[in-house]
Amino acid sequence: MTATLVELTASIVSSHAAGTEMSGDDLIQEINKVYATLKKLETEGGTAEAGTIPNAPAMPLKKAFQNDQVSCLICGKTGFKTLTRHLKQAHDLKPGQYRKQFNIPASQSLTAKNYSEARRKAANENNLAANLEKARAARAAKKAGAVKAAKPKAAAKPAKAAKPVKAKAPKAKA
Repeated sequence: MTATLVELTASIVSSHAAGTEMSGDDLIQEINKVYATLKKLETEGGTAEAGTIPNAPAMPLKKAFQNDQVSCLICGKTGFKTLTRHLKQAHDLKPGQYRKQFNIPASQSLTAKNYSEARRKAANENNLAANLEKARAARAAKKAGAVKAAKPKAAAKPAKAAKPVKAKAPKAKA
């Protein structure tokens, strides 16, 4: 083993372990994986492209999607309430691409379960569903009114002629 590779491996794994809770087995597996990758890069002369997205997830799906947080399967970062912004900013990925890459089912939310529940509860308490329904009804009525006004009337009835007004003569006093 080359001493520099061992030092690099230790540095990388310790940085990763500082932000991610790992068991002993996970730590050993991570050390072996990082060392093998660095060794491969050394023998190939660094031909691997920087910024490529790995095909293997950084952790199992079950560990990535927990009740209180979501973790990124690409870089292993944890502590997110939702992954959408992180995927766009850090990896330039859309959620659909991320799901496809790691075979994440559409039924699996990319948000923490507790976060989703809190948002749902707040929406129900603030009566957002009823407000949304009212807004949709108002928009539909407005749209229907605009469509009615745009349609020409088929046959307009002729206007009635106004009755002539008779002038009353003043009554004569007797």
